Amino acid sequence: MTATLPLDDIRVIDLTVARAGPTCVRQLADWGADVIRIDIPPDLAGQASTGGTRHDCDSQHLHRNKRSLSLNLKVPAALEVLMRLIDSADVLIENMRPPVKSRLGFDFDTVHARNRRLVYGSISGFGQDGPYAGRGGVDQIAQGMGGLMSVTGLPGGEPTRAGIPVSDLAAGLYLAIGVLVALHDRNRTGQGRWVQTSLLESMIAMMDFQAARWTIDREVPEPAGNHHPLGVPMGCFPTADGYVNLGAPGGRLLRNLCDVLGLPNLPSDPRFDSGKKRSANREELNALIAGRLRTRGTAAWVEALNAAGVPCGPVYRMNEVFADPQVRHLAMTSPVEHPVLGPLEILRNAVRMTDGPATVRMPSPDAGAHTDEVLAELGYEPAEIDRLRGQGAI
Repeated sequence: MTATLPLDDIRVIDLTVARAGPTCVRQLADWGADVIRIDIPPDLAGQASTGGTRHDCDSQHLHRNKRSLSLNLKVPAALEVLMRLIDSADVLIENMRPPVKSRLGFDFDTVHARNRRLVYGSISGFGQDGPYAGRGGVDQIAQGMGGLMSVTGLPGGEPTRAGIPVSDLAAGLYLAIGVLVALHDRNRTGQGRWVQTSLLESMIAMMDFQAARWTIDREVPEPAGNHHPLGVPMGCFPTADGYVNLGAPGGRLLRNLCDVLGLPNLPSDPRFDSGKKRSANREELNALIAGRLRTRGTAAWVEALNAAGVPCGPVYRMNEVFADPQVRHLAMTSPVEHPVLGPLEILRNAVRMTDGPATVRMPSPDAGAHTDEVLAELGYEPAEIDRLRGQGAI
């Protein structure tokens, strides 16, 4: 463990709500940034930004490693506190509708005029300008408009959303990368930048090769269910007691798969002896493979196919994920002690580095838990803090 954290010289103001913005901020907090989350004072809002209580599992996951300052930004004195905090900050992250930050008085132009070194990060539903800029955006709408739902689900079925908030998570991760790039640039130029993304932009970028099939080949992708849209055979197959995912789209992998399945002549079969033929006859090929896989249980196939060098794995429920020996070896959770909830296991950041810090160090704070502490750091005397509290600013 290192004595210092990679981002411990960076102060971040967290003005985010919902999931996309907190996902971005969490990346910075995990690597040591001093994140000060601006919360509505507890007596004004008993609910967390995710819609549940601050002690629910989602809030604990989203807001770990942060400090919380409560501000009622509708009170002028609270906005003055925010501006003093901006003077000391390196990064500000927000994901409000574009007009809201201007109305509240902390839009990019206002903030940049005050602190030209500050990197200002924004996530919106559809972009900061354009015909849809004023619309509210949520993940499922972005999944639909970005094309994900059109390629998800069974062929011939209705459009299907992914089981996780893909556009929220992608927007948060893309913005975190952009903020780090802008911080690096600021070290050379002395100037902060306005870094922007949206749920829609991030969702389209995440479409990756499916988007390229249209932009380059002018091919409109269709849903392929649990099988890969291009590589055959590659997908999810039933076994005697569950399902396996496997990938053997050709060459040695296909030969090894067929040997294990007892179908050694299948790769040379004129119906399947090229990628184009396998794609054209995918239903027939998949049916032959599925017929063999149904004769044994998942564990037996996973062992046999991996021993033959064929990528293969089970389809887990969440409790099974965390019971898997490789997942346990990877230590995907970290223990923290919450003052009310007691010991918790929090999902760690997916990135590790040599001599790196623990990416989960503190539980999510209650709203306003660090208000007096942060204000004192900003130079407020106890009497001034009491006055702000009396004004309803904190």
